[in-house]
Amino acid sequence: MTLQQTISKEISLTGIGLHTGKEVTIKFKPAPVNHGYAFVRIDLEGNPIIEANAKYVISTERGTNLEKNGVAINTSEHVLAAAVGLEIDNLIIEINSSEPPIMDGSSKLFIEALERAGITIQDTEREEYIVKEIISYKDEETGSEIVIMPSDQYQITTLVDFGTNVLGTQNATLKKISDFKNEISEARTFSFLHELELLLDHNLIKGGDLNNAIVYVDKVISDATLEKLKKAFNKTSISVKPNGILDNLELRWPNEAARHKLLDVMGDLALVGIRLKGKVIATKPGHKVNTNFAKKLQKIIQNDKRNNIPQYDLNQTPLMDVNHIMKILPHRPPFLLIDKILELSDKHVVGVKNVTMNEPFFVGHFPGEPVMPGVLQVEAMAQCGGILVLSTVPDPENYLTYFMKIDGVKFKHKVVPGDTLIFKAELLSPIRRGICHMQAYGYANNRIVVEAELMAQIVKVNE
Repeated sequence: MTLQQTISKEISLTGIGLHTGKEVTIKFKPAPVNHGYAFVRIDLEGNPIIEANAKYVISTERGTNLEKNGVAINTSEHVLAAAVGLEIDNLIIEINSSEPPIMDGSSKLFIEALERAGITIQDTEREEYIVKEIISYKDEETGSEIVIMPSDQYQITTLVDFGTNVLGTQNATLKKISDFKNEISEARTFSFLHELELLLDHNLIKGGDLNNAIVYVDKVISDATLEKLKKAFNKTSISVKPNGILDNLELRWPNEAARHKLLDVMGDLALVGIRLKGKVIATKPGHKVNTNFAKKLQKIIQNDKRNNIPQYDLNQTPLMDVNHIMKILPHRPPFLLIDKILELSDKHVVGVKNVTMNEPFFVGHFPGEPVMPGVLQVEAMAQCGGILVLSTVPDPENYLTYFMKIDGVKFKHKVVPGDTLIFKAELLSPIRRGICHMQAYGYANNRIVVEAELMAQIVKVNE
């Protein structure tokens, strides 16, 4: 069993945003178990939170850019790669701008800061997705492709070919995560001269200098361009080195570009939201193909979870019987739809509903062919989730639970008298301010019959 990890204390870094040119302070803070990675915009009212999740990717131009409820985080990948590279599972990333500081263009300084903060082992097992078959994604327009295949550990190989003589064909491999710090984290971001000129012409790269980006000169450089670069980088002179990059910078490895692309892949795949156990091979990777692959992986993992029917011993002594449940939930027959609780942790709950012919709703709901109403199946799942959220307060009898949102409801099969419904609800995010956001599934006859994404809030009675 591998346990989750976070950092031991807060630590801050200050630098310049690559595209904004503004001074940015980023603070790393410990996070509770099952929190994952989340950015917090402390410069905005309410300190809005943007979780590191592929579903929030809105663009991949000049970096992986996230947006939730109109609040953005740009170029997130270098920070996330550092967290994954140190095997940190839970991290709060406070930032007073829309993008982290570029630092030296790599993950090196983020790694060093997180190490200074220290690593703390937490008391909950790390969830991991074990790849059992080859999964691939290809961008037909660019020819970029990512494949993940079964492996006994998380590995990444990148193959880079931009069709230019100055860069050539490169590859890089990370055989195990513990090598990330020394082998990958110091690889800096890079750009080709023609791309740099375009960015400068549109005033889109205000925080760059020759110490945080490798510039490959893929075209004849004119005197006018040299003057433009000197002004942009505040240098008295700039020239091209024999290896085809702008001067004032030494490559850390001959294949530094391929290593940085590997760093980007690791940061972008952090958006899947779960540790991966498999070997990734990325051919001509970029943020677009990386994040589209992350989205595909998320769907596959979600489907695997949904189709992996849990097995429970219904004859075991329940964690809670119906009398215990009524001490927690305000519901009473005939609207109490949970008979017992089998499992309860800080992030999930499993409950049981025995469907019998003498249920009051069968009197008027298709009496000739009794079927449990779908809305009551959703209500039963919500009551199961109510046990989860009410277990976080010392006096649950003084609280009521209210629905806030229901999304993605699907009914797969009929539920009829004689069925035993097993509900499992898992948190999608940590419970905050009494708000519980969860994914719930209902199973009967060894198959899924209903699913929904639910959000509810507990409110103290008479408030």
